[in-house]
Amino acid sequence: MNKKIELQDLGRKDYKETWDYQETLFKGILDTKIKNRREDANLETNNYFLFVEHPHVYTLGKSGDMSNLLVDEAQLAEKNATFYKVNRGGDITYHGPGQIVGYPILDLDNFFTDIHKYLRLLEEMIILTLAEYGLKAERSKGETGVWLDVGTPFARKICAMGVRASRWVTMHGFALNVNADLGYFDLMIPCGIRGKAVTSLNVELGKKQVYEAEVKEKLLKHFKTLFEAEF
Repeated sequence: MNKKIELQDLGRKDYKETWDYQETLFKGILDTKIKNRREDANLETNNYFLFVEHPHVYTLGKSGDMSNLLVDEAQLAEKNATFYKVNRGGDITYHGPGQIVGYPILDLDNFFTDIHKYLRLLEEMIILTLAEYGLKAERSKGETGVWLDVGTPFARKICAMGVRASRWVTMHGFALNVNADLGYFDLMIPCGIRGKAVTSLNVELGKKQVYEAEVKEKLLKHFKTLFEAEF
C-alpha cells in the first residue's frame, strides 16, 4: 500500500485544462490497477493531491438540475465566467479567484475502500482547519460539504464538495471559500439547495484578505494525519 502522495500546486488554471489533467492522472492509476489484475504485476499505484485556483466557472454534476444556474450564456460572458457539465457527484458549484480548490486523486486501495468515509474525512480536514481560525464548522445532515451555524436561520456554506470514484480511484474534490467574491454565488442556487447562504473565510474573520498559503499548509497537515499519508 503506497501512502505517498505527490503534491502539485497548479496556481491559477483553466477549469477544463485542469479537468483534462485530472483525467490523465486518474486514467494512469486505473491503467496500473488493470495491469496488476490482468498480469499479477503488483505495481505500485500513484496518488496525487492538486491545489488549484480557477477563473470564474460554474460546473454542474451528473445529478444536477440546469435550472439551478440562474443566468444565460450572454450573462455568463458579461461576468467573464464559463460553464461545464462534469462527471462528479453533486449539483451546481462555482469556482473562482480567492477559493482554494483541492483535487485528491487517490487509489483508495492504498488507504481504505469506503467512499462515505473518504467524504467524511475530507469534511473533517476542513472542519479542523477552520477550527484553527476560531470557527466552529460542521456537517449538515444530508448535505455534503462544510457549513457554519447549522440548524439556525443563519446557516451558510463555506466549503463545497463533489467527487467521482471508479475502481476506488478518486477525482474532483473540495472548494473552500477563503477570499472569494460571494456575488458570483448569486447567479446560481448553490448545490441546488434553496434558501441557504454562502460565506468565505475572510468574511467570517472580518478581514480583507486571508493568507491562502497558510490555509493550504493547515489543510495538508490535517489531511496527512487523517489519511495517514506522506507528502
